[in-house]
Amino acid sequence: MELDEIIISRAILETFTKDFIDHLENDVAIVGAGPAGLIAAYYLAKKKTKVVVFEKSLRVGGGMPGGGMMMNLIVFQEEAKEILDELGAKTKEYKKGYFTADSLEVTGLLAAKSIQAGAKIFNLIKAEDVVIRENKVSGLVLNWSAVEAANLSVDPLAIRCKIVVDATGHNSEVTRIVENKIGPRLNTKTGKILGEKPMWAEVGERTILENTKEVYPNLYVAGMAANAVFGGPRMGPIFGGMLLSGKKVAEQVGEKIGRNQ
Repeated sequence: MELDEIIISRAILETFTKDFIDHLENDVAIVGAGPAGLIAAYYLAKKKTKVVVFEKSLRVGGGMPGGGMMMNLIVFQEEAKEILDELGAKTKEYKKGYFTADSLEVTGLLAAKSIQAGAKIFNLIKAEDVVIRENKVSGLVLNWSAVEAANLSVDPLAIRCKIVVDATGHNSEVTRIVENKIGPRLNTKTGKILGEKPMWAEVGERTILENTKEVYPNLYVAGMAANAVFGGPRMGPIFGGMLLSGKKVAEQVGEKIGRNQ
């Protein structure tokens, strides 16, 4: 069989364009393909929710692939092992209640399982703004990440969704956009982003679940973005809370979509 470069190019252009058009309207748009965002997409897609994930980087996984200080091992507590078992990840018990896993395997499984469940992931696309209608987030404004990196003046495109999940990690990028646009009207003590506190794994792993919730109408925070918005500490290379947060936000969002249908 002879290969034709034009057919190859046409296959990419036509298929990608169709996929993008198909996701101009969604039930849920997740910003950030780190562990929380990916596992949220997985559980939402399993429930037949139309979910799309936008990741500004070339790779997915957030801080997970780097493990602890570039050593590709991560730690999970016992509460999260059920999720790892569901994904098919290999784990080893280091001490009672502490499990290690290969950060690259878990990252790969998170991406593969969410796609196989029906979620669509677009990488190299950044959410640069939000769409707000009637004091509710109702969509995202998107552009290629390379546009920002090259400091180009290129107009974006918009997509519509019922719910946005900010899973952008430490920077809580979507929530920050909302705060900058509308002022101190977030569901926090001050109405503003409270900011991430110093590392404290024990507290951080607990508060990440407490802080996984709706921060503005139709905007939810999950993963490290939740602690950054509501003032919880960072946790370092323990990732159980990230997965549990992603699962929790999927349950919350699923319930809200169900109530509104």
